[in-house]
Order: sequence, then C-alpha cells, then structure tokens
Amino acid sequence: MLDIQKIRADFPILSQTVNGKPLVYFDNGATSQKPQVVIDAEVKYYQEINANIHRGVHTLSQLATDAYEVSRGKVKEHINAKHAHEVLFTSGTTHGINLVSNGFTAILKPGDEVIVSSLEHHSNIVPWQMLCEKTGAILKVIPINENGELIIEEFDKLLSDKTKVVTVNHISNALGIINPIKYIIDRAHAVGAAVLIDGAQAVPHLKPDVQELDCDFYAFSGHKMCGPTGTGILYGKEEWLNKLPPYQGGGEMIKEVTFEKTTYADLPHKFEAGTPNIAGGIVLGTAVDYLNNIGFENIQAYEHELLEYATKRLSEIEGLRIYGTGKNKASVISFNIDGIHPYDVGSIIDKLGIAVRTGHHCAQPIMNFFCIPGTIRASFSFYNTKEEIDLMVDAVKKAQTMLS
Repeated sequence: MLDIQKIRADFPILSQTVNGKPLVYFDNGATSQKPQVVIDAEVKYYQEINANIHRGVHTLSQLATDAYEVSRGKVKEHINAKHAHEVLFTSGTTHGINLVSNGFTAILKPGDEVIVSSLEHHSNIVPWQMLCEKTGAILKVIPINENGELIIEEFDKLLSDKTKVVTVNHISNALGIINPIKYIIDRAHAVGAAVLIDGAQAVPHLKPDVQELDCDFYAFSGHKMCGPTGTGILYGKEEWLNKLPPYQGGGEMIKEVTFEKTTYADLPHKFEAGTPNIAGGIVLGTAVDYLNNIGFENIQAYEHELLEYATKRLSEIEGLRIYGTGKNKASVISFNIDGIHPYDVGSIIDKLGIAVRTGHHCAQPIMNFFCIPGTIRASFSFYNTKEEIDLMVDAVKKAQTMLS
C-alpha cells in the first residue's frame, strides 16, 4: 500500500492553489510533476560539478562524466537492456523516433512498406511519412475499432515480405489503451521487419523489459516519468544501431576527422553529437531511482484503482461519453459531454483549480475516427487521489450546467 499523503509531500507544486482553489493536476499524460529529490539533484549538479563531459581531464569534468554514465547504467538496468551502449540519451521521444526514421532513409527502397497504427501520436506518424516521401516506401495503417483498440486481424493482413518497419505506441496518449505490443513485435519479426515502440506514455506506469519484449527500438521521455524536460532515451539493439548512420554530425560522435574522411565513434557516442543536456541526463537517473523506490507494482495497482473509480464516477454524468473503452487501459480517461465543446469544459474547470488537457492530443486521426474535434483528457498519476477525482466530477457537472 502506498502512503499517498507522504508521496504528495514529495511534490512541492501539489500544495499550491490555482485560481484560489487547491490544484488538482490531471494532465500527467502531457508531463508529470517533479519530486523534491529531482529538483534538488538538478540544483546540486549546477552547484557542485557543472562541467562538460567526456572531454576534460580536470576533476569536475570527470565527476560530471561519471555521474552521466552512472545514469545511463541506471536506465540500462531499469529497462533491462543487454548493454549500456544500447541506451542513447535524447531530448525526448520525438528525438528518438526521428533518429531511427532518419537512419532508415539509407535502408529503405521504393515499394518497401512501413506500418504504423491509427492510435499514434503525431510524433510517430509524421517522421515515417517524411521517410516514405524520401525513399518511395509506402505507409500502411492498422485501423481501430469503436473501443479504441487496434484491429489485430487487420494488422496480420498488412504484414508481408515488403514490411520493413512496424512502429506502434505501447500505450495510447489520447485514449490510454494498452496495445498488445509483444504480439505485434513477434509477428513483425516473423516477416523480417524491425520494430520501434513509442513508450512515452508507458514508462510512467510500468517497467518495460526490452529483452523480454524483443523490440528493436524503444523510445521514451524523461519528463513524463518525474524527470526533467528535454530528456529522453532511445534504446536500440546493438546490431541495429551499428547499421544506422549517425543522425547528426559534430563533436563527440567522431573518432577521427580530416577534410578527406571522417570516421565515427563507437556506440553510444555515434548518436550523441554535441554537448548534451548533462544535468537532465544525470537527473533522469534520479527520477528512475525515485520511481523504483516506490515500486512499479504499487504504482500500477494504485493507478488502476484511480482509473476504475474515475470511470465509475464520470459514467454517472448524463450525456457524458468516454472514448477508449478497451479492456486493457492505463490511467487515462478521454471524454466529452454531448453538445459541449471540450475546450469550453476545460476552461471552466480550470477556474476551479482542475488541470486537464483538451484538444486532439496530437492524435488527430483518432479524433477523425470518432468524428469529434477533440476530447477532455484526465490522466492520473500515483500522487493523485480519489478525493481529487470527486472534485473534478463536481467541476465537470458545474460546467455542464453552465454550458447547457
């Protein structure tokens, strides 16, 4: 059992008021809040060991380098990567996906096929569209059903010897649906395709085991799992990272440079050009430690309670429809109220201290499928409470009364 009040005390922002009301923060799908230990770790870096890494012989540079690589090792253990050099620091999930898609420019040829799903965030659609435009490859899309679940039978039909890449999210950011990624990975590998998993919405709620999943790439962001913004991880199997060309050129990613020829550094530095977000990378390790100390089994169990409770309470409101009603879900609820624009509801409940996300959530194909302009999305974290859900439900009822 989690001591929720003790956990909430770790997050200073949760004690403030918004518009004269206690803050109820239900926009965790966009970014999570940060515990004091993470905030302190960032300050400590700049106060005590601020220096560039991998390049200096002086003491501060060595301390910073050691801390940065220790953090890489923490992530390696956290996701159960085989090697630390398979863990690349990025600025976020978007960066990681673009790194991979850009690399496949040198591999794909006209007529090859890339499969994405209808549940994807724009960050896992647009880079692959750009790749297809450059190479002449063809983009195929796995459809969804009325519950917001992937139609797996249609995915099976899309697979062929022309399929070279399959990329899907682990959990839908807009609907909270948990996808059957192990099945998708296994089926894609059966036809020789590489698989990238967008784990941005998964890593705050569960602990992925990349070796058990057998994915070729797994990308996620630090800021959604209590870490700093501008941080992320791309896991890639060693053999794939060796195949792909560098994404960017510059310092750090080279072995030797002449005007005639440049040779590249070994992994992971081949993909880490320039001075990175050193503080962010170090502090991401602090966030990983914090979450593991709480325990992901505890987090999953408690967040499932919140999801079930919020689903029950919101379903009591007449005229309210929940989108994404599949069996396997993370702690995300997307909903609308008949005849009322989601933006209007979001604006009113903000005045009551309730922070939710409204709009298409960078997932316009989902909204087009349901023929709606967007949804109201409440996304819960382990530091939220059922009492906060009650406050949100009351606020939504008040907005419905005002706008009807």
